[in-house]
Amino acid sequence: MRSAVTKADNYEPVINETYADFAEHYGTVIIPARALHPQDKSLAENFVRTAYTQIFARLRNQVFFSLEELNQALWEKLEAYNKKNFQGRDYSRRQLFEEIEKQYLRPLPLQSYEMKTFCENTVQFNHHIYLKEDKHYYSVPYELTGKKVKVTYTNRCVEIYFNHLRVAIHQRDRCPYGYTTKPEHRPPSHRYVSEWTPERFINWGRKIAPEVEQVIASILDNRPHPEQAYKSCIGLLSLEKKHEPEHIIKACQKALQVNCVTYRFIKNTLTTKAFNLPGEEDLTLFKLPYHENIRGKEKYN
Repeated sequence: MRSAVTKADNYEPVINETYADFAEHYGTVIIPARALHPQDKSLAENFVRTAYTQIFARLRNQVFFSLEELNQALWEKLEAYNKKNFQGRDYSRRQLFEEIEKQYLRPLPLQSYEMKTFCENTVQFNHHIYLKEDKHYYSVPYELTGKKVKVTYTNRCVEIYFNHLRVAIHQRDRCPYGYTTKPEHRPPSHRYVSEWTPERFINWGRKIAPEVEQVIASILDNRPHPEQAYKSCIGLLSLEKKHEPEHIIKACQKALQVNCVTYRFIKNTLTTKAFNLPGEEDLTLFKLPYHENIRGKEKYN
């Protein structure tokens, strides 16, 4: 069926990833039947007919008042069918199972299978992958920057694979635009990032102007974790190399005035010189001249 075999092939069919992972969890394999060969699955098809004739048909006239009663009756009919000898034989399905098959059974895993979602992702320049469903970033060893990795995630954890080897595992976090980072995934050249502190960025802004200091403090306060705002602060401070200090001050004043304190807004304001636009208090209202064809609301009922 299409939901089990993603791509049919006589020699190497592609199995649905979730289905294959389910089989691997329980220590079994999936072998698709050949197309147009119903004899490949005759045992399964025959048991459907047997279940109707030996179980369902025998219970069709009984009335059950709970699901437990119905299940109990089904188990009894199934057990009776398994203990019944084969036609012309002196042994039953139950005997064959006990003597041949039971010894090869293995215990079930300690944990039940948990549904997984599979996707491919590219490791970004900051050695993180972006999980679109949660809008969250998860770290990957920095050596894999720019590489395509396979991501599998459940309700509890996120696993990242490269060349069929697991390179990272994280507890799933659904905080939008948050970062889950392990220190060992950072490159040695980025160790200096650990020396950054909110106070250091605020001091850098204070050297430019009080307005810049206030903007940086606001950016740091608007993020759940200060580390998430460090790049925005660096971008804001880097604008000093491209724009005049008084322009940066005016752009910061504009951002504080309209309560849109972001690096992107300040950058766009500097690019478009929007800080030179007059405020609402400077605009003079234009009054239309009197004309007999212009009537007020009192002319309408």
